[in-house]
Amino acid sequence: MLSFTPRLLAQSLISAVNLNLTQSYTNHIPQDIPTIVVSNHRSFLDAPILIKTIPNTLRIACHHYMGQTPVVREIVDALGCFPLGVAQNRQQDFFDRANDLLTSRQWVGLFPEGTKPMIEPTAPHEINQFQRGFAHLAWKAPVSNLAVLPVAIASLEETNYPSIPIRWLKQFDQNEPFFERQGLHPMLVYHRVHILIGRPYLINSTHKQEYKGKQAKKLALDLTNYCQDQITELLKKGCY
Repeated sequence: MLSFTPRLLAQSLISAVNLNLTQSYTNHIPQDIPTIVVSNHRSFLDAPILIKTIPNTLRIACHHYMGQTPVVREIVDALGCFPLGVAQNRQQDFFDRANDLLTSRQWVGLFPEGTKPMIEPTAPHEINQFQRGFAHLAWKAPVSNLAVLPVAIASLEETNYPSIPIRWLKQFDQNEPFFERQGLHPMLVYHRVHILIGRPYLINSTHKQEYKGKQAKKLALDLTNYCQDQITELLKKGCY
């Protein structure tokens, strides 16, 4: 498995579940510019789907426990994903790693909804409130030009299977409140998915000069809302 390229492994995982994958608006994918890809998140298949869809090298941030869990961590590593750090250092670790990747012109992917939709399943057309970390990263990244690309993963057919007890994951991340819950962790397997690429949000060096003081918070909120609104609208198109 470890000899696979990330794209080949992503394709193998998609093929293993017999997933039918289609795409729209791929012309929106930026060319020759560091890019942060943000997407909705409901299944363990989301990362392989994005890696398969995006033609550039995409390094996706994933939950801390995924880098600690046997077998899962080997898959995560082979996909080129990078687990977030422990709770007290998580944000700074993420910023440092993501900035290094963007500076080297690799693309960074993340799921702004966090852990919640993996534990509390949502309908295919629904998303949870986006966290703003990716927006601050976009404005602060040490590159002169950058794009933020919203991508909607629209499930058209799926099956939700129960898997391991949620509380078992507590041993791999003591600080995740969702792992306190009773019951079995859902494992959502897509059968048919339509990927819709949104319009990128472009940030240049002139725009970056506005990111200071109270304006910084507003700019991060505006970017967060833009991506959430784009994905919401794309899901409406893709899921119906």
